[in-house]
Amino acid sequence: MATGLDSAGLTFRQEYFGDPAGWTALVRLLQDIFGIDIGPLQQLGGPDPTSMPFGWFDAEGELAANLTAFALPFALNGRIVHAAGLQSGAVRPPWRGRGLYRDLTAKALDWCERQGFEAVVLYTDKPSLYEPYGFRAMPLHRYVGTAPAPAIDATAARPLLPADAEDLALLQLLLKARSPVSTTLSVAMNAAMFLINTQLDPDVRISFLEDCQAVVAWKMDGTGRFSLLDVVAAEIPSLAAILGGLDIASATVEVLFRPDKLDWTGAPQPFESGTTLMLRGLGDDAPHFPAMLSPMADF
Repeated sequence: MATGLDSAGLTFRQEYFGDPAGWTALVRLLQDIFGIDIGPLQQLGGPDPTSMPFGWFDAEGELAANLTAFALPFALNGRIVHAAGLQSGAVRPPWRGRGLYRDLTAKALDWCERQGFEAVVLYTDKPSLYEPYGFRAMPLHRYVGTAPAPAIDATAARPLLPADAEDLALLQLLLKARSPVSTTLSVAMNAAMFLINTQLDPDVRISFLEDCQAVVAWKMDGTGRFSLLDVVAAEIPSLAAILGGLDIASATVEVLFRPDKLDWTGAPQPFESGTTLMLRGLGDDAPHFPAMLSPMADF
């Protein structure tokens, strides 16, 4: 896969997130290529400690190409899959066409195999890049239906502000002890991604339901439709309890993950997105039902 590599003028490095200059170079790369600022992640607990970045650096320390692998265990039909994720894949325009990204992909997948991961997942807007490596696209489906009546005895939720030190400590504690939001398909641990997504999307609201010891990531569109993105709790509350705590009486709701723990049933509908979820591994055990992973698990 890495044939045709032209790395003249570049130096390969891996595992450089502990180097402030290396981390800053990744922040600049993603800002320049995608307009995404992951710099605030350092104030939110830092990058995922399982991260293994692979990159080509130029003589000035600029990151020409990067791809990062990390542990991303997920629940699938009642068991936890020992999986990895790939993210932050990018190449600066002057360095494209030299085989750098093919090389990094091969290195990252080799590392995943040596770590014993049974599956690898990623999001991409260019799925054809990954099909030669055995990745296959998973159609995304949200769940839409009539909202249940809000629970009337719920204590009012309060906004949670990750930039506040006390709120951040509470959120980190709940993320560490969280249960998968679905037994059929959901990420089991994704603290760093959840935290940075609270900053990347200004429309995402984060609320704390004290009665349930649950954090809810949600949105409300201009039509008044409630969208549930994720729930962080040791025991997932019902959708009625969530709506009651948020004091929301929406006619319809959409849930952006499998809702099997919400005591509510919606109809699956295709979810249009600029990115595609891709999976490598698992064979016949791969999901064959309409589903998606929470958007809070993606950047």
